[in-house]
Amino acid sequence: MKFVIQRVSHASVTVEQEIVGSIQKGFLVLIGVNNSDTEGIADKMLHKLLNLRIFEDENGKTNLSLKDVNGGLLLVSQFTLYADCKKGNRPSFVKAGSPEHAEQLYEYMKHSCKKEGYPVECGIFGAHMKIELENDGPFTIVLDSDELM
Repeated sequence: MKFVIQRVSHASVTVEQEIVGSIQKGFLVLIGVNNSDTEGIADKMLHKLLNLRIFEDENGKTNLSLKDVNGGLLLVSQFTLYADCKKGNRPSFVKAGSPEHAEQLYEYMKHSCKKEGYPVECGIFGAHMKIELENDGPFTIVLDSDELM
């Protein structure tokens, strides 16, 4: 599983000229799933995500978590995080999870974050989406379950 986490001042996702998800201060999280990922792996990734202390405190130090700043989450499924560009110039996506498996884990993660009390907005799984964001920092972190487990 891979997360690309961007600390944002605001972000939104649009499908067919309609905004389907929007947050102010918080995290835009692009989520890539492969077939070996499980709910257990998702739980560990979400624990790390939700406890990252990357917002500035009153002294300008990155010391506050998403909960500390009442931040929101904008979750977007993105199979292209598993692009394999080793051969040729056209990426292969064979390492990405099947749509059924990826959607099941994506829904699980959305529900888990909501259950923890976080404001959660989302893209639409499998849709062509346009994302607008203001990256605050810029501050971008990549989490890969292969490196965290």
